[in-house]
Amino acid sequence: MIIKQLSVFLENKQGRLCSAVDVLAKNDINISALSLADTTDFGILRLLVDQPEKAQAVLSASGVVVRITNVIAIAMNDNPGGAVEVLHCLSEAALNVEYIYACVGRVSGKALMVIRVDDEEVAEQVLHAHGYNDINPADVYRI
Repeated sequence: MIIKQLSVFLENKQGRLCSAVDVLAKNDINISALSLADTTDFGILRLLVDQPEKAQAVLSASGVVVRITNVIAIAMNDNPGGAVEVLHCLSEAALNVEYIYACVGRVSGKALMVIRVDDEEVAEQVLHAHGYNDINPADVYRI
């Protein structure tokens, strides 16, 4: 399932992450998943939230650079080898995985994973063909 993710660009200084997350909390925006990758000067905070457009607006208004990107959310088998099964499907279809992280969700007996690939629509078709069915947005966004 293609879902919306926020990519927030933060200066790598004390308190910047806290400030961005505080803006979301003060605007009743719930975070389902986050990943932070840093460099010497900047970090990229990737977030799944229950209200992506509102989150983008309030973060932008606070002076933070933020954009919405599409990613794939998948419910995979929650056992050893569950992730590699998904990755094999994408690899066999010659899709490049740019990054991946885990997500909080409500799919019983399954683990949720967020994947950024070079072609979300093809990835969604490939995964569906391999038996990975669509998940409900509420499973990811915790609505």
